[in-house]
Amino acid sequence: MNNLSLYAIAAVYIVSGILHFIRPEPYLRIMPPYIPYHPLMVILSGIAELVLGIGLLFPVTRSLAAWGLILLLIAIFPANLYMATADKFSSIPAWIRWGRLPLQGVLIWWAWRYT
Repeated sequence: MNNLSLYAIAAVYIVSGILHFIRPEPYLRIMPPYIPYHPLMVILSGIAELVLGIGLLFPVTRSLAAWGLILLLIAIFPANLYMATADKFSSIPAWIRWGRLPLQGVLIWWAWRYT
């Protein structure tokens, strides 16, 4: 079961990282206005997710990758908070917008299991 969890978390970040390049629009849309260089930030976060997801698959880099994901999840929290509070996302049900915030905690816990 532990291997399944490891492969699942790695897949989540690898796929998400790839999506930053294939379909960047949703990531660009949730960037708070006060963060500069939105396209660059989306590219950098996509690279980070991809590299860190792959890093989870190797025992020698697993702990470092897990800590990197924890830091990344903290760094992207403002985008989720912006999505929860900005009027431009009112077409998305509130339970989805606000549900993303505690989900960050679950994702941090999941990554922490591999530190």
